[in-house]
Amino acid sequence: MAQSGSIPLIKTSNLVKKFGSFTALNGVNLEIHPGEVHALLGDNGAGKSTLIKILSGVFPATSGEIEIEGKPIHFASPRDASDAGIGTVYQDLALNALTSVTRNFFLGREITSFNSPFGLMKMREMDRIASEEMAKIGISITDPEQAVGTMSGGQRQTLAIARAIYFGAKVLILDEPTSALGQKQQMEVLKTIKRVQKLGDIAIILITHNEIHARLIADRFTFLSLGEVIGSGTAEDLAGDDIKTLMAGGAEIGDLAKELETV
Repeated sequence: MAQSGSIPLIKTSNLVKKFGSFTALNGVNLEIHPGEVHALLGDNGAGKSTLIKILSGVFPATSGEIEIEGKPIHFASPRDASDAGIGTVYQDLALNALTSVTRNFFLGREITSFNSPFGLMKMREMDRIASEEMAKIGISITDPEQAVGTMSGGQRQTLAIARAIYFGAKVLILDEPTSALGQKQQMEVLKTIKRVQKLGDIAIILITHNEIHARLIADRFTFLSLGEVIGSGTAEDLAGDDIKTLMAGGAEIGDLAKELETV
């Protein structure tokens, strides 16, 4: 749960992103606090993907400010965002199905003798670290040399999450982590998210279309529509059909039904 009175790990102020004459984000203000699961919700085209790509260094903002732990910061690349403690797990997971769990876990950051990329890799040490880090968030790997392609979808998500945390993520951005999974694997991922939260101060931004999943694990919510924040608050602030209404871009279900009647 978010720590009371804490300085936000991430704060955006009047964030704007334009692509030519099209405005994808129009003055977005957002605060993400240590230890919270913060659900970022909205229909397709709401601006969720653009926002997380700015936070993860893929796109520069057109205007506005991003602060990390109270300090203004500008990302020139995804590496800058990663170095600042923002770990992003996209839907494609950036995993190679044909190589081992360990090789995917380190992926260009291998531990070598002589501290050189051309040195001999310390496979035994890397196997141990990959196994231990995944076990911390609920997945026991009997053989870290197994190919990632033999793992379940939920296990792959856990691998990508464990990797981001091990390499310094203070903020973990999860882009639709349950969208392509069956029901059992979806629950695996939700449990993983709760275990990550229990580790302490890591903040989790959860992008999802699944209202039930958001209700189950999110502490706070921010709703986007057409590039603007149309609502935000804690789980306790939301009642009844509020989430459904806000996810529909603020439209009342009754209004939508009347619109359909005109067809």
